[in-house]
Amino acid sequence: MVKILCSPEDNARHAADAQFSWRNTICPRSLEPLRLLHCHHMLLLAAMTASLSFYIPHVGHAKAAEAVSKPDSSNVDRGATIAAQGIAQAPACAECHAFDGSSDGTGAFPRIAALPADYLEAQMHDFASGVRGNAIMSPIAKSLTPEDINGVAAYYASVNPPFPPLRSASPALIKLGEQLATSGVAEKGIPGCDLCHGTQGNGQPGIAPYLGGQYADYIAFTLHMWQRGYRKNSPDVMEAFAQKLDDQQIAAVAAYYQQVRASASALAKK
Repeated sequence: MVKILCSPEDNARHAADAQFSWRNTICPRSLEPLRLLHCHHMLLLAAMTASLSFYIPHVGHAKAAEAVSKPDSSNVDRGATIAAQGIAQAPACAECHAFDGSSDGTGAFPRIAALPADYLEAQMHDFASGVRGNAIMSPIAKSLTPEDINGVAAYYASVNPPFPPLRSASPALIKLGEQLATSGVAEKGIPGCDLCHGTQGNGQPGIAPYLGGQYADYIAFTLHMWQRGYRKNSPDVMEAFAQKLDDQQIAAVAAYYQQVRASASALAKK
């Protein structure tokens, strides 16, 4: 028999407490006001965008090709067993993320289905090392062997359930989120999220994970974790950009990406 550390209900409750406890326990950092001229912001944004635009086609595609050339299909069955049953030291992944990777629907846990195996594997190693801090995932990642992690990553990369329709925010908030995703905020030196995460947040293998169809609560939570220094595995890009977003902008971009795939699917059926 597999040892289950706690019930799915307990897991969900503890996760929700851990994921959102920052609202009550962590005071926001006071940030230095930005005292740069508007023209300087525009030049900085142009230089940053040009740099990212060069990186994506020339380096990102090479990484994507490398990831595709190293399939983990031999470990898919092993990963599926761990996802469904867990191991003696850790609960089944399916208790929080669902067996098909679509998550439990609460938004406390991310959708991980069809994320690239190398991305999932890197996140698990970051959880284990503490580079990405999380009270739930860190001990689980530490209890898995490299082979276990490789198998679980290969399994979840291989499944791709449909994106369900999710609760939508106000049209005004979604419109603001779309603007942030496609154009960014020039005066703050923030390029559009889609530059790295792909059109409508579809993701770019070897560059950035998909955001389209991801839970808004999880996207917002993760951006706040970067703001507060609890996630350190993208300091030069995500942490730097997250620091410049206010709460309304975070809520907006999260709301936009949550509904964008369902909206695109609905339009395709008309």
